[in-house]
Formats: sequence, structure tokens, C-alpha cells
Amino acid sequence: MKKMKNLLFMLVMLALVIFTAACGGQQSNETPTEGEPPADQATELEGDVIVDGSGTVYPLMARIAEEYMTTAQENVSVQVGRAGSSAGFKKFIPGELDFSDASRPIKDEEVAQLAEKGMKMGENVLEIKLAYDGLTMVINKENTWATAMTKDEIVNMFISGKIKADDKVLWSDIRPEWPAEEVKFFGPNENHGTYEFFFEKILDEQPLVKTVNLQQEYSTLVDLVSKDKNAIAFFGYGYYANNTDKLQAVNVDFGNGPVAPGLETIGEDLDYAGFTRPVFTYLNVDYAKEKPQVLDYAKFVVENAGKFAGETGFAPMTEETLKGYLDQLNAIK
Repeated sequence: MKKMKNLLFMLVMLALVIFTAACGGQQSNETPTEGEPPADQATELEGDVIVDGSGTVYPLMARIAEEYMTTAQENVSVQVGRAGSSAGFKKFIPGELDFSDASRPIKDEEVAQLAEKGMKMGENVLEIKLAYDGLTMVINKENTWATAMTKDEIVNMFISGKIKADDKVLWSDIRPEWPAEEVKFFGPNENHGTYEFFFEKILDEQPLVKTVNLQQEYSTLVDLVSKDKNAIAFFGYGYYANNTDKLQAVNVDFGNGPVAPGLETIGEDLDYAGFTRPVFTYLNVDYAKEKPQVLDYAKFVVENAGKFAGETGFAPMTEETLKGYLDQLNAIK
């Protein structure tokens, strides 16, 4: 009887050993912090991230969003619009967006409107410089005369009444040896930061020629210029870089000879500095605190903006600048 009990005890103990091994073997001595996943388990997020604003910034932000949804968080939907910088801020201020892209800095009146909503720059809203863009003057492929112009010639031809009282400017009014044919002016409309940058910074807030044809869609501008031998338009370098088969860029002389816009020349301290501008995205920090996917995407943006800038027609921001934004985002709790 005693032998039978000993045998039964040994069988029970053996079963317990086998059961313990099947349930995970050795146990870790570390206890995960409450609410956090184990160290070897990646955090999976879900939900939406809403971005709108600048059409100029759109290719860069859309490329980053594509990469994020493909390689980082498959269950997060990043929706990127391109209504224009001003139109974006009109949605961002009342809280309709997580991010507002802009190809010009936020204006004082927009900051004041945010303040009325209890939103303070640097506290509830973070301004992030993503990259550098070069304002590019584009002409038709058949235009053989205006391939290089001085900055003053470009500025003067776009200012109302500067060359002709009726604004029906001929190419020969700019240089006598050029054709006596009317210049057809094109550009993005007032919804776009590119328009505002050109009007405020390049033209010094002097009105554009009355004959200018302003459009909402950049693809429309590309099409119009590609079909008109006498056309000239202004927009961001990226849209030119993606349409070199249809357009040619004007080399701009800022005082030391003509400079072609390009990733090697666009920058605040480079040869194309006269037409260089930073482009931005603005983050709703309150939403980043409330929605983990928004904060995670913000970090991904600043970690990858430099990687995808050149690919989408932008000169990269300095690594030091982007690292500074990442430090600020890591401090958000």
C-alpha cells in the first residue's frame, strides 16, 4: 500500500512538471508596468490621423503617410488632403485636423484665432519645419528666350502696372530682343501658401498683374503652361521636378549669374536662397496627448522627413532641427 502511494505521488509530480513546461517554461523576473505591453511586443495602434493644408507640402506628407501605413502601423488610417495652406488653417483652428500643412508660416491673425479657442503656440500647437522648397518659375518647352531671367525682371513683370498700365505685358517689354507676344501669367490661387509667399515676400505685397490666371489645382497649372508657348507660372519646385517632360524652369539671376532651382541649390545659405522657403506642418498637441496614433505619426514624420524630402522635390531640413522636434514630441505625455 505504501509503495502504491509513493508511485501515485511520483506520477502527480511528473504531471505537474510537464504542465508547467507546456505553459511557458521559465518565467521572467521582470514585471511589465501596468498598462504597458511586454518589452518584446510591439505596440499596435489604430484609428485615424487627419491632415490637410498645403498642396505644395502634399507630396512629401502623402509619401510619409504611405510609408507609415505600410511599414509602421497598418491599422492607422492617415488621411492627407491638399486644400491649401490658408484653407487648412481654417479647418485646423476649430479643431477639425490633427495636422495642418503649410508652405508659409502661420499668420499673426491665425495665431490670434487659435488663442480665442484656448490654443497657444508652443504649448497646444507645435510648429514643425519639414523641409526647404524653392519657388520655381516655369515656362513652356518651346520658349527658347526666357530660360534665364533676373529676379527683378520676374518681380516687375508680375506686378500690376509696373511694365504696362493695362497689364498686357509683351515679352519684348521685358527685353527688346524677345518676341512681341503677350505674356500669359499663371499661378496658384489665394488658398495656397505659395501664392501668399510670392505675394508677400517676393512682390512685397504689391498686387499681381490683372491678367494673371490663378488656379486651385497644381495639375491644372502644369497643363495650362505646357499648352501655351507664352505662359509663365510660379509654384513649388516639386511640381516642376515631377513634370520636367512638360515644362522647363527659368534659371534666376540673384546677382551672381543664373541659378537653376535644384536640391543642390535650394536652401537658406545656398545659391537659390532668394526664392527658398521652409515648409511646415502644425500639430495639435492636445490631440497628440489624447490619441496615441497622432503622437506616434508625428514622431514618424520628423524621423522620416529628411529621408523622403529629396524624393518628393524638397531640400532636407537639417538633422539637428528635426532631432529637436523629436525631443519635444518625446516629452509629450
